[in-house]
Amino acid sequence: MSELPYLINDLALILIVAGIVTILFKKLKQPLVLGYVVAGFLVSPHMPYIMSVVDRADIHTWADIGVMFLLFSLGLDFSFKKILRMGASPMIATCAIVFCMMMLGISVGRVFGWSHMDCIFLGGMLAMSSTTIIYKAFDDLGLRQQRFAGMVMSVLILEDMLAIVMMVMLSAIAGGNSPDGGQMLQSIMKIGFFLILWFVVGIFAIPLLLRSMRKHINNETLLIVALGLCCAMAVLSTKVGFSSAFGAFVMGSILAETVEAEKITRLVEPVKNLFGAIFFVSVGMLVDPGILVEYALPIFVLVITILIGQSVLGSFSFLISGQTLKSAMQCGFSMAQIGEFSFIIASLGLSLGVISQFLYPVVVAVSVITTFLTPYMMRASTPCYNRLEQRLPAKWISLLNDLTLSRQSSLPEGNWKRLLAEMVRNTVIYSILSSAATALMLTFFLPFIRSILPHWWANATCIVFTVMIISPFLRAMVMKKNHSEEFKALWKESRRNHIPLILTVIVRFIIAISFVFYICNYLTRFTNALIICIATVLVILMIMSRRIKQRSIRLERLFVLNLRSRDIKAQVDGRKKPLYEGHLLDRDVHISDFEIPENSVWAGKTLRELRFRNRFGIHVSSILRGIIRINIPNGDNVIFPGDRIQAIGSDEQLTAFSAAMKNDVYDEDPDIEKREMKLRQIVISENSPIIGKTLIESGIRDIYNCMVVGLEERKENLSQIEPAHVMKPGDVIWVVGEEDSLNKLTEAAEKTVRKK
Repeated sequence: MSELPYLINDLALILIVAGIVTILFKKLKQPLVLGYVVAGFLVSPHMPYIMSVVDRADIHTWADIGVMFLLFSLGLDFSFKKILRMGASPMIATCAIVFCMMMLGISVGRVFGWSHMDCIFLGGMLAMSSTTIIYKAFDDLGLRQQRFAGMVMSVLILEDMLAIVMMVMLSAIAGGNSPDGGQMLQSIMKIGFFLILWFVVGIFAIPLLLRSMRKHINNETLLIVALGLCCAMAVLSTKVGFSSAFGAFVMGSILAETVEAEKITRLVEPVKNLFGAIFFVSVGMLVDPGILVEYALPIFVLVITILIGQSVLGSFSFLISGQTLKSAMQCGFSMAQIGEFSFIIASLGLSLGVISQFLYPVVVAVSVITTFLTPYMMRASTPCYNRLEQRLPAKWISLLNDLTLSRQSSLPEGNWKRLLAEMVRNTVIYSILSSAATALMLTFFLPFIRSILPHWWANATCIVFTVMIISPFLRAMVMKKNHSEEFKALWKESRRNHIPLILTVIVRFIIAISFVFYICNYLTRFTNALIICIATVLVILMIMSRRIKQRSIRLERLFVLNLRSRDIKAQVDGRKKPLYEGHLLDRDVHISDFEIPENSVWAGKTLRELRFRNRFGIHVSSILRGIIRINIPNGDNVIFPGDRIQAIGSDEQLTAFSAAMKNDVYDEDPDIEKREMKLRQIVISENSPIIGKTLIESGIRDIYNCMVVGLEERKENLSQIEPAHVMKPGDVIWVVGEEDSLNKLTEAAEKTVRKK
């Protein structure tokens, strides 16, 4: 028999060692991510005393898949809507952290006398915290429900997007050029273009796809469809120059707005855990003791730099973004490590031949050490804040917190600001959709139609179909918000507003004309003046057409319906969502989700019996049970295993509630295998003590803990036995019970026979 492929051997070794180590870490009450890192070191070629992985390339491929699925799950749990809901705060914190850590990294490199390019690339590596590692650590430590975790995840996602711009900048520097502002602006516009395009098209198309298949889809097919969409977006993301993990996050964010989001999250969980474990094991495999010894001092200094830099500068960055001092320290301490994007930046430097060979393994060692310390840094944030609170004057703490709350309390915006913001947003979105539709038509439809029609007829047909497709977008671009309350209010407010308002319409009208002009200019040889006239007439016809207006309104309503489908589905039995749900995000209390364990002691009890408000100070706002959502439940509502509870409280209250929920469970039955129920046939003899007794009087259930399931009367099926049935000699009954109970019942009957 041929030997198993190396991949299967390596996978078996990884999973067995990881299983043993993580069980040990679980017993020691340590985060599982640390167990995976230790397991990776044990199975690496650097550990010669035990078996090691043979084919590391395949393992790294599986690890890349693990990163992709981890980011996909993160997208399902943390969509772009949550980032946008936080306002400018994550952007301020991200820019401040990246700038501070880059400067710190460059400074450390100069202290060691490294080359100019080594210092610059080192700064880029130290600026990138690991989304996957922090997400897993939050999961292991049960911190995902806390308010600061949402802010950290927002910053990490923005960091990943900013890393793409940083790589363009580093490539330009490596080529001997100064960073080109045009290149950076082009990269930012490229990211924005594809994000908006993917999100808008995804929100429009994917809910329609799932809705049409809902009657024919089960858990298995839903899992396959979700993973297929994840992989498809990952491939598309790599085609346009982004990472596969970033594309997976985008698809997760799109699916997060669908009704099936919670079900997909549960189904993907085992897949994410499997491949995620392989990723963290692969990180541990990168530990090289030789590098640790040779570059011990730089590694030690870089580790200290990251820990102190993120703890101090990171906390300061979150503080100036509008967080409280405690929340800022929790955020800063949580980000004290580097991860996969640092490896990517190091690989870029090596491929360009501009950094030293030693820098990559040094960064890998620093990443592994800081990954190992991440859970402890997260735990240390609150004690450090408590010590700081004791030493700082109370007025300083109060001043910082008051400043934070004043920043977060938003004042009502003016009509001009709201109107212009909406117009710009609509113009950008509809321009991107029109550009994408035009590019697809010219790339795919035009060659096809030219293959079946003469050249000029094909061009004319392409013009007609392309303009028809983008006409709802162009009309909406020009006309949307022209009849809004803000527009009317400004028009009536003063005559000085008339000319600026008319200019907003004219500017959008010119943008719409430019799209039609480009299409006609690309496919015809008319003069520019004639094309402008044709484009102007076509746009005017679009504006005047009722059919196009109806199409535009239908498309927009369908998009809004898909975007809000998850919220609309949540309104069960006419109950609306709590009015305070969004507002509490800006205060010390917030909403978090908790899932009741299957072996919970709370299951089967009412909210009145559990007294959550009295015990923990939290309020239950919703109970999610399958596809049912119960908002504002009363004291008579019963909790069941698997229920998802949305609770409102502070971090301390929610943490206490989470700990109690995990502790209030039934203990595992150590003899569960011995308690298997078995079915046995018993023939009642003439000497049996149950002769002449009814089923109730026989004591089979009460004394022997067994149950009679039927009476055998030489028929194909058992006859149902009535409680008043009197036992007679020769009756053949079928009894179910545990092995010991059945043996006692049989033994008692045999003893009676021997006594006779």
